[in-house]
Order: sequence, then C-alpha cells, then structure tokens
Amino acid sequence: MDISLRWLRALAAGLTDDAVEAADRLAMYGAPVDEVIRLGESLGDIRIARVVEAGRHPNADRLSLCRVDAGTGELLSVVCGAPNVRAGAYYPFAPVGATLPGGITIRKAKIRGETSEGMLCSERELGLGRDHAGIMELHGEFEPGAPFLEAVGLDDARLVVDVTANRPDLLSHIGVARELAPGGVAGIELPAFPGGEATVGEAALPARRVGREGVVGGVRVRIEDPAGCPRYLAAVVRGVRVGPSPEWLASRLRAVGQRPINNIVDATNYVLHELGQPLHAFDLDRLAGPAIVVRRAAAGERMRTLDGVERSLAADMVVIADADRAVAVAGVMGGEESEVTAETRDVLLECALFEPKSIRRTRRALGLSTDASYRFERGVDPEGMELAARRAVALIVAVAGGTPEDVLLDVNPSEWQAPVVELRPARVAHVLGTELAEEEIVSLLEPIGFRVEGRMPAGALRVRVPGYRSYDVSREIDLIEEIARRRGYGTFGEEAGAYRPGTVPPDPLAGLEARLRELLVARGFLEARGLPFAPEAEGDVVVLNPLSATEGRLRRALVPGLLRRLEYNFARGQRHIRLFEIGTVFAPAPDGRSVPAEATRVAAVMTGART
Repeated sequence: MDISLRWLRALAAGLTDDAVEAADRLAMYGAPVDEVIRLGESLGDIRIARVVEAGRHPNADRLSLCRVDAGTGELLSVVCGAPNVRAGAYYPFAPVGATLPGGITIRKAKIRGETSEGMLCSERELGLGRDHAGIMELHGEFEPGAPFLEAVGLDDARLVVDVTANRPDLLSHIGVARELAPGGVAGIELPAFPGGEATVGEAALPARRVGREGVVGGVRVRIEDPAGCPRYLAAVVRGVRVGPSPEWLASRLRAVGQRPINNIVDATNYVLHELGQPLHAFDLDRLAGPAIVVRRAAAGERMRTLDGVERSLAADMVVIADADRAVAVAGVMGGEESEVTAETRDVLLECALFEPKSIRRTRRALGLSTDASYRFERGVDPEGMELAARRAVALIVAVAGGTPEDVLLDVNPSEWQAPVVELRPARVAHVLGTELAEEEIVSLLEPIGFRVEGRMPAGALRVRVPGYRSYDVSREIDLIEEIARRRGYGTFGEEAGAYRPGTVPPDPLAGLEARLRELLVARGFLEARGLPFAPEAEGDVVVLNPLSATEGRLRRALVPGLLRRLEYNFARGQRHIRLFEIGTVFAPAPDGRSVPAEATRVAAVMTGART
C-alpha cells in the first residue's frame, strides 16, 4: 500500500512524525514499511512556467516554438515537440542548467535554427508517470517561476507499507492515520476540498433505506443476489462537467502512484485511497432503463471491460447490469459501454459491499486484479459506506460541478450488526504475563476504534468491534493481540514464564545436537549440510529411484563427504578449512527385508593453521 505522508498529515493535523519516524512506528504496530520514497527528490530545479505564445516552428512541421514566462522577468524561447502545448497554460519547466531525473542536464541549444532556452516537461521526463505523448499541463492558477514541487504538493514522501491480508483497514490513508495520529480516531478530521465542502452532510443528502429495490433520480436499483452483494448505495449527480482534475487532486493521486484520468474517475480513486471504499461512476445516459440490477451473470454472458478486453463471464460471477446487459464486473472493473467520457453530463455513483470470496473467485477466473478487487476480496468497512458515498459526492461537485439528487439510496436487505467480543482482564494478564489495569486496557483499545459498551457479571468487558476491523477481530485472543501491539511488545518483561508448546517432551537427541553445534561453532567450525546419497564404494543401501547414477547408495559414514568438500576447497587455493556435519548414516537391515537401520553421527575435518 502506497501512503502519502502529506495526505496523512492532512487527515491528522497533530501528526508531526517525519517519514522515517512514521515508518518505524508502523513497524512496531505490525505493519512494516518496505521502502520510503522521497518524491520529487531530483526535481528541485523544476519551475512553473506559463506559455505566453505557441506557434509552429518555422523550419519543422512537428515542432512548436513557444515564448515562455518562467518568472525571470523576460520571455524565454523554447522549442517543443509535444502536440498539446497551448498559449495561456501552465507547465513544468526545466531552465538551462537544471538536471532531470536520470542525470540529464538542460543546455541552451539551437534546434532547427531556433534557440531553445529550457524544456517543457512531460510526466515521464519528470519520473511522475508513463505519459510521454504530451507535455504535463497543470490545471489551476500558478505563479510563473514558483518551485514546481511546492506548487503542486509533491514535496512529499511515499511510504510503501507491507499490509498483511488480515488488515484491510490499512489499505487506506485513514486506516494508517488511525494507527499514527495522536489520540487515534479522535485526532482525525476529513479536510475540506478546495472550492467545496469536506462532506455533503446527512441533512443535505439523507440515506433512504429500502429492502431489495428502490429508486433514486429516476433510476431503479435492485439487488437480486444479496449473498454476493449484501448492500448497494447509489447517488445521482446531474450537470457535471468532465475534464482534467485540478492540480491538487492530480498531485494527491500521483503521490500514491496513480495516473490522473478525469475529475469524475479521479474523485472515486481519491476516496478509495483516503477511506478504503472502492466506488464506481456510471454515465447515467448510457444505462438502459435506466436501471441498476445486481445479479449473477448468465452462463456465457460477455462484456467488454474498461481495459478494452472482451470477457466471457461465468454463472457464479456477480455483475452490475442495466435493464439490458451487464455493465460492470462487480467489485472488479466497469464496462466500456457505461464509462464516463467527456460527453457525460449525469452520473450514477455506486458504493457497494460485495462478498469477499465471490470477488476473489471472479478475479482469479478473469485474471484481472484491480485496486477495487484487492480491497473487496479482503473486506471493506460496512459502517463507512455512507461517509464514503457522501465524501465522493462532495468531491465530484467541488471539481466537476453538478447538483446531487436529494437522497442517497441504500438498498440493504439485511442490516449489518457489529460484532461484540467479551474480554476478561484476567485472561489478558495470563496471556501477556503482565497485570494491566482495566483503565489501561480501555485506553489502548478505544483510540483505534474499539468501544467498551459495558461489563458482564463475571467482570468481562463487552467490546464492540468497528466495521473496519470486523474481518480480523472476532475472538478474545484477537483483542489481546491488539492490546499487546498498541502497548508495545518491548514493554513486557524479558523473562518468559513457564510454558510448553505441546504435550510431547523435548527430544534428548535434539538437545545434544544443539549443544554440539554450539561447541564446534565456538571453535571456528562451519557446519556442512550434505545430502545422504553416496557412490557405490561409500554405501551399502541401494536407492530404488536414485537422483544420479553416480550416487545410487545411502552413505554409511559422514567423513567421505566432508573429505570431498575439503578437496573442493584445496582445488581453489583454500587451505585453512574447519568443517563439521551432524547427519544420518544408513546400514542394511539384518534380515535384508525391512527398512535400513539409521544412526545419527557427528564428524569433523580440519586442516591448515594450528591456531
């Protein structure tokens, strides 16, 4: 999971850790960080420039000659080969003397007879993406000459978090913020969007719950497969203007390795990375009916997904369909026929809950893994769906305009119930070996979303598990693990109490072997691990199916194998050798019919310097 440090700080204003400190804390909480990437570390020379004039190069049909304001007080002449450069737009600019990622230094040069005093850069040239077809146009208002990194918010660090399959809550910025923010969930606040609100309020967009079927904005929504899709939220936003995202939004997505597409799709991707809830936007005018039907695919049903591939669907796959055909593979990828385009004016926003096993089965069958399927097959927060839908609606309105319908439809055949787990303080002390006061137990659990709802007659605490942890916390021992990791494993005593991992007593031979290894290693020996196969002269037990014709017997002694290791080293100029091996040797059964006799031996060879 790629996490932006700036994004974390926007969610948790009290978080002051730098990238390394945040990585260390996450590792102590059980989520190690594989890498800390300093974004834009090699882009310090890049500036913001405004193209004042853009015309055809007088000596080349495929080149443009531009006059550029880079904040120097005079217009610079720049030759550009990209087809999308236009007057009045802002672009990242590498002045003469700047060094690009990869070590390329920009020099003043003549190109087809015209002087070029710098370079307008593409995403790929800046190491921010793969797009090399056109210059990276910046959307918004900027100051020519301003440092590019600061202007677009890329003076950031990316944490590559190793998230285990049982922690889907960490597949979002808010999930990581809960781990790091001072005060936990109490220290987190969703920031307002530039030009908009933080979230459309519940009063402005109330949820209307229905059983299996309902209507929103003239669109009929029906769940036919509640086992595959227990809940489906739908919102309609009319009058949107599809186009490039503002630079703050595009930069947030680039910071986590995403490619900006358009303001509608980028809004859904933003909420996915912020809250962990995948969403999908349909072009409402391209939905037959208009209707949304969540059902199983018909055997042999086909649809073309957003990646341009025609796919054959199986009868056990859940699809999102309109009145005529499937328009999306549920939880995996949308279809081409209903995708948002530049002509889209009305959108239907999907916020759904899918059964993880169904998504995993579909993803494997189609060989198609997406950010959405990765989260759905691990489990998304059933309690956070309304917040995610309202957050996405607010962002769409902020960046694409439009007016939302006055209701959020919640098709919910059976309401989800949060699990409650009983926790005994005495059991916590027994497992962790340390007495913890009840107040300390509560103070460790509540910041990460668990809530103590009362006490049982025997003194056990009733702990309500939040939706985002309901997939991995279901037993008392799971809560004890949470207490241990939040308190810090290093805070417990070093002396372990008496324990036995099983009922089988320790093998005396294993203990003897361990002591022999310690003794020999302390005297400078290295342990050799040889295979028990040997040539005919060194073994008496025949192998029925040998790996090699030259080693068709089981060895009768360890020394010959060690001597061959000695010869190998001698042939390469190594004379000071100390090797030992603890292994099994074999002898034929006395009756010649039963299994061979086995014995464990130790052997050592040494040569070279006496000390």
